[in-house]
Amino acid sequence: VQLVESGGGSVQAGGSLRLSCAVSGFTASTYSMAWFRQTPGRDREGVASIDETGGTDYTASVAGRFTISFDNTKRTTYLQMDNLQPEDTAMYYCAAGSVILPGVPTEYRHWGQGTQVTVS
Repeated sequence: VQLVESGGGSVQAGGSLRLSCAVSGFTASTYSMAWFRQTPGRDREGVASIDETGGTDYTASVAGRFTISFDNTKRTTYLQMDNLQPEDTAMYYCAAGSVILPGVPTEYRHWGQGTQVTVS
């Protein structure tokens, strides 16, 4: 299984970015795809998740600003991030797995390498 993220970068507050995560080799019929973020010295935080039914979940701080989606034909997960704020600055990771608790990082077996998002 391989997850490859892209789309990070630096933006000013109020700006937008779209993160992508291309997934290969993952064939579970029941799954969650998720985005987590982490800053130095802090635990990895769940940002958003989507399951095989299209059901989504967001942490409160990004609800209404971020949108997660999954294009099954391209096997790619996206995180559209609008109205970015300095507190969104972090390394963002995508994850895939057959999980019970989609917001818990230890539930996921497969991870990408991370992409940095910096908001000033």
